[in-house]
Amino acid sequence: MSSTAVMTLVKMVESPPDAAQEQVVEHLREYIAALQDELQWNATFKKTPSQSSVAARRAKKEIAEGRATPLDHRQL
Repeated sequence: MSSTAVMTLVKMVESPPDAAQEQVVEHLREYIAALQDELQWNATFKKTPSQSSVAARRAKKEIAEGRATPLDHRQL
């Protein structure tokens, strides 16, 4: 983050009364923690393909190789 953005944020947090500043800081802590969790989840998700992604790739391969058969919903 640029120093200008940080300075703007500091000025915004300093403007309300002290009690309100504490609330703002707590909200920012919660927001940043949630954002970090989301970023970590996204990074983990990108590293580990889901079972549906693996199954979809396998199905595409089987279709391309002519080994797939159309699904007959009456047989379910």
